[in-house]
Amino acid sequence: MLTVRAPATSANLGSGFDVFGIALGTPADVIRVERAPETTITVTGAGSEYIPEDPAKNTVGAVAEALDAPARIRIDKGVRPSSGLGSSAASAAAAAVALNALYDRGCSREELVPIAAEGEALVSGEAHADNVAPALLGGFTVVTDDGVTQVDASVPVVACLPDITVSTRDARGVVPDSASLADVVDTVGNAATLTVGMTQDDPDLVGRGMLDDIVTPERTKLIDGYDRVREAALEAGATGVTVSGAGPGVLAVCHHQNQRAIAAAMVDAFDAVGVESRAYQTVVGEGARLYR
Repeated sequence: MLTVRAPATSANLGSGFDVFGIALGTPADVIRVERAPETTITVTGAGSEYIPEDPAKNTVGAVAEALDAPARIRIDKGVRPSSGLGSSAASAAAAAVALNALYDRGCSREELVPIAAEGEALVSGEAHADNVAPALLGGFTVVTDDGVTQVDASVPVVACLPDITVSTRDARGVVPDSASLADVVDTVGNAATLTVGMTQDDPDLVGRGMLDDIVTPERTKLIDGYDRVREAALEAGATGVTVSGAGPGVLAVCHHQNQRAIAAAMVDAFDAVGVESRAYQTVVGEGARLYR
């Protein structure tokens, strides 16, 4: 039996729609695999009742098929589905690493990115790699058509997850079809600033670079209390706040000394609008880890 822990992730980061992603120190999925004549899946943990165990409908099943690696697979979910924290990507990445090792397929982590992304297609309808890339490689990742660029980073963040659901398909449905040149120029500048901030582990630059006037404003409308939560986090010391992935998770970048206050402020702000939530005080961290 092989065991793999794969982290939650946050994609987009405001200005990097469908391109940027980070691995989070917590929460995480844990997957255990054993060789078997055919693939079977059992799921426990956060939101497991909403996750199909039929391999044809599960992200992990798609990965097993792509690697031609049938197995008995047990998934312990630490990342809740429909959270904006890369729940399906965590499972897909963990399965890719585990099955690659179990059957000695010899794929590098970079080569596993498109394989894990095939599992993502079951959730979003397209094989996006902005979550699976950091889940596999760790740190801060930039996904483009010609590959993935990865930078090790350890920027402190708070990920606040409200007890509401936003489907990935709904969140993609509100993305504008066009944008003004001025908004595009601003977003490119912000994305460049964020990238430099990640290479320098500078929360101030990263926070400044998270601003986005194209996609984020439309997605915030799907999250009850978002504006109040964002303002509370900034007042508590966050250097930047945005929607995590498709939402409803909300991501705040900060300095270490402000994490606890920011986490409390975000939870209190959601509570003020009648929404329960929990906050993870964490950092940009490592990718999937294999335990033999």
